[in-house]
Amino acid sequence: MSRQPVKNVVLVHGGFVDGSGWQGVHRLLTDDGFRVSVVQNPTHSLEGDVAATGQILDEQDGPTILVGHSYGGVVITEAGNHDGVAALVYIAAFAPDKGESVSTLIADPEPGAPVPPILPPVNGVLFLDREKFHASFAADLSRAEAEFMADAQVPWGLGALGGTVTEPAWQHKPSWYLVATDDQMIPPAAQRAMAQRAGSTVTGTDGSHAIYVSQPGAVADLIKQAAAGVAG
Repeated sequence: MSRQPVKNVVLVHGGFVDGSGWQGVHRLLTDDGFRVSVVQNPTHSLEGDVAATGQILDEQDGPTILVGHSYGGVVITEAGNHDGVAALVYIAAFAPDKGESVSTLIADPEPGAPVPPILPPVNGVLFLDREKFHASFAADLSRAEAEFMADAQVPWGLGALGGTVTEPAWQHKPSWYLVATDDQMIPPAAQRAMAQRAGSTVTGTDGSHAIYVSQPGAVADLIKQAAAGVAG
């Protein structure tokens, strides 16, 4: 565990979106003196996204808080083994164990649990149903904001959906987890179960799956808690 101040933060986005959704979190953290980098994952394969994240981690000048939203949680679970990562922060994210992927984690939903409106793959990539995007992904954003996100979707590759974790960083590094209590993409109960398994420090905030956009203050506060926690 690091004993020097942790001022580096690396933010990793999930599937169907890009890094621009972190703008509010980025602003709040940089205003508080953090050095914040945003990874732009290709989201074609887990291996490629881990490599993209590793490249950004290599550029940091000290211990770093690695943050992932949604599928980004899979990325940070693997990429978090980087020597420079002091802690992991999961934001309404998947936190898989060894051998798990998004595909395995969503394969057997609880009765009555929300099911993401993922359309059948076309040419090896996935999109969310545009008409259901607002209600499922971003219910606490305005309709205009959600419609823009739906129209600006990034193709999510089957290699990312099915990419399996080889060594979960949460097994040997501290983690924090923000549960989005109104999430219609990853059921809150599933979020809490993954957080408990990972031994994360857990907090819950009312918000949709797009909580990193709609509640940037809550997200930034948890990242700052993690930074303070690993700095002792």
